[in-house]
Amino acid sequence: MQFHHHGYVSGDPRLEDATGSGIDRPGSLPECVDVLIVGSGPAGMIAAAQLAKFPNITTRIVERRPGRLEIGQADGIQARSVETFQAFGFASRITDEAYRISEMAFWAPDPENPAQISRASVAPDDPGGAISEFPHLIVNQARVLDYFAEFARNAPARLEPDYGLEFLELQIHDGEEYPVSVLLQHVSGDRDGQECTVKAKYVVGCDGAHSRVREAIGRKHVGKRANHAWGVMDVLATTDFPDIRTKCAIQSSSGGSILLIPREGGHLFRMYVDLGEVAEDDHHQIRRTTLDTTIAKANQILHPYTLEVKNCAWYTVYEVGHRITDKFDDVPPEEVGNRMPRVFIAGDACHTHSAKAGQGMNVSMQDGWNIAWKLGHVLSGVAPESLLETYSSERHEVAQNLIDFDREWSSLMAKPAEEFEDPQELAEFYVKTAEFPAGFMTEYRESMITGNRDHQQLATGFPVGKRFKSAPVMRVCDGNPAHLGHHATADGRWRIYAFADSARPGEDSHLASWAEWMLSSPDSPVVKYTPKGSDLDSLFDVKVIFQQPHGDVEFGSTIPALFMPKVGPFQLTDYEKVYAIAPEADIFEARGIDRQGVVVVVRPDQYVSLVLPLNAFDELAAFFDGAMRIR
Repeated sequence: MQFHHHGYVSGDPRLEDATGSGIDRPGSLPECVDVLIVGSGPAGMIAAAQLAKFPNITTRIVERRPGRLEIGQADGIQARSVETFQAFGFASRITDEAYRISEMAFWAPDPENPAQISRASVAPDDPGGAISEFPHLIVNQARVLDYFAEFARNAPARLEPDYGLEFLELQIHDGEEYPVSVLLQHVSGDRDGQECTVKAKYVVGCDGAHSRVREAIGRKHVGKRANHAWGVMDVLATTDFPDIRTKCAIQSSSGGSILLIPREGGHLFRMYVDLGEVAEDDHHQIRRTTLDTTIAKANQILHPYTLEVKNCAWYTVYEVGHRITDKFDDVPPEEVGNRMPRVFIAGDACHTHSAKAGQGMNVSMQDGWNIAWKLGHVLSGVAPESLLETYSSERHEVAQNLIDFDREWSSLMAKPAEEFEDPQELAEFYVKTAEFPAGFMTEYRESMITGNRDHQQLATGFPVGKRFKSAPVMRVCDGNPAHLGHHATADGRWRIYAFADSARPGEDSHLASWAEWMLSSPDSPVVKYTPKGSDLDSLFDVKVIFQQPHGDVEFGSTIPALFMPKVGPFQLTDYEKVYAIAPEADIFEARGIDRQGVVVVVRPDQYVSLVLPLNAFDELAAFFDGAMRIR
């Protein structure tokens, strides 16, 4: 963490100085806002947290609840989400309080006595950290929201939810400065029942599966339920089942199946208990299944083991459904390109599925982050408004892939044990598809912010369109080990990583020529788009990684000035942009980086936009000319 560059900080360095809309922030909703977020779930809170870093933008988030969420429905945190938490500054803290999944046990009917279950196999979750250096966690959704709320509250815009406000309807009036008129109603407190209207430039609907924002813009939730129900309970219980603190898929010969998820704290656990097929004419009667009935069903499946529930923190019954909204913004398909979107939907408002793959909260957060940084750039004048068109196209494909995966996974979980030709089928599917539920199969197509793959062979470990997979390096200024991607905070900046050719600092090299062009050419994105009067790295965080060990890289005048920018009111030198290879792992080798030198461009939400050779000046300039605009 870097601080003190604006003066000495004696308190919590996470509490930034209030600026812009964060100064004297009004307690009540203003009449006009730049962005109105509806709903403070995972998608809404990450969007609010990101936009809180743009204090020149007035953002408000409204929530129907009277206060913070206390008991969250979701609990699975995939490794990709923990990477995201790192960017927002709380990965280590939430990891400390969470349950960490290291393996999954698969139980099936005992071959010698099918009337009872036995452990069939155990699969490691991410052997050797092959997928990510971050773990797979289980923690209450409410705690995730708390951390995002803290980030937003501490950010320059001092953003906090406005609770007790329900969305009623909206209207769009093209041509006005604040074209979206939103009608809200107070549902708690002294103003209970009163209505108010807020005008916004943009609205982001994160108001759940029954989204009124979605209905207001005429979008349709397309799909169907799978006619299968599950009872879900978070319980404290005594049991003789030996794997009660291990994630388990449990299949019985006659009683259905259970997905067991240990929860944080060492005692609580969640069970998804198979309640069987649901008749077409059921009319949701299955949802009236009592907790006692679900507990009895769980004991039937667990035989010969028993379960005695002492306390239930949360219980519900849900029917599996797979639905996706036809589009994630308010522009009809036939009008794309003719007018820009004004209203967006994210999270469960656009895609619903079973909870057993642990994807809902995770994918929703990536929705929220995707639209938030884009709104930040457009409203700040950094990018053209056409950037907002990429949100629906990018995230709709991700959601469809999620629906397809979850349909297969939930079908396997509900499949009777006797119908499996191979008793290891479920375990093998879990291992084979591990990268998908971990959150790493997202791959954005070519667009104005995702370049072509013409030079992909220069850095095979950084696939264009996929998330930037970090790797160990050594920081040259102080000899400290670091993870290259962990320094990329959620501040809305582009990241440009320059992997040097083999020459040492100070010698003539491709890197030196590239750095000089970046610093002085009028075509350079740094020169062309960095706002006048701003720090050199205010929009582009440019780092260099040398091929030599850190002891062979002399820090000083031999390092190009691009990598030693002056920052803050005192124009202090930022020393933390120069890296060398780590003793235990050569990042050039680990990520397939060409020794002649490579440039890797990464979006503000950590996805790789472009891979280029160091001498591809025109291609780099052309890419940013398409993604940005001069203020």
